[in-house]
Amino acid sequence: MSTYMAKKETVSRGWYVIDAAGKPLGKTAVAAATILRGKHRPEFTPHVDCGEYVIIINAEKAFLTGKKLTQKYYRRHSGYIGGLKEVQYKTLMATRPELAMELAVKGMLPKNSIGDKAMTRLHVYRGAEHKQAAQKPEKYEI
Repeated sequence: MSTYMAKKETVSRGWYVIDAAGKPLGKTAVAAATILRGKHRPEFTPHVDCGEYVIIINAEKAFLTGKKLTQKYYRRHSGYIGGLKEVQYKTLMATRPELAMELAVKGMLPKNSIGDKAMTRLHVYRGAEHKQAAQKPEKYEI
């Protein structure tokens, strides 16, 4: 018996909704990254993008454990001297929880074209409403 290799043309993509309310940010991000990558499927092939679409709702109700709210920082640099910008996660979770969730998921995906393509299939919403009701997404339990 030969090993099955998935092909990009034969991959069927479904939609999943993950509710982040009352769950740790990291555990929600792990579940989303697993689905985006396609690792939950029996026909997973590492070099083929066989992931599915993910919608994360209630991103503002996700929480960080321990002292991460005060000790963890989101840092970015403009490339110029003195261009380092730092935002404490307490501020980030209060103002832009969608960005915090996207950063967590992005860090768990491969740093190549497959990971870039997977990030385009991620939709994160602050509240309980989302715009993808027409796709009839399935609820995914963590």
